Amino acid sequence: MKRVRVLVANRPRLMREMVLATIMDQADIEVVGNIEDASNLSEIVDQVLPDVLIVALENPESRPGECGFLLGRYPHMKILALAPEQNRGILYWAIVDIRSKPVESSEAGILNALREKSALVGAAHV
Repeated sequence: MKRVRVLVANRPRLMREMVLATIMDQADIEVVGNIEDASNLSEIVDQVLPDVLIVALENPESRPGECGFLLGRYPHMKILALAPEQNRGILYWAIVDIRSKPVESSEAGILNALREKSALVGAAHV
């Protein structure tokens, strides 16, 4: 059985300890780290490569700032953000959407495919 690798980076300390007490005795969960200071969170994620990162959810109306960067860098990882004050939790994950389309094997087909990609890349930055 593959164990779920979890990195706990909650603040405040009491919340982090409560989360650890909940998951430590689970046979299918392995706690690969417990950090108090999230200032070097990216480096620690690089080192331990968790399946799930548990962080504090400061504002339930917006995702934690580190989500976009970390999920872009580690699309296999999930981020569980917990807000104990609001009794809420939100699970974030990335979905890689790969699409395909036949391309005509000609100069025009190749140029059209290149231009279509450029248009899609430009549209993604809007």
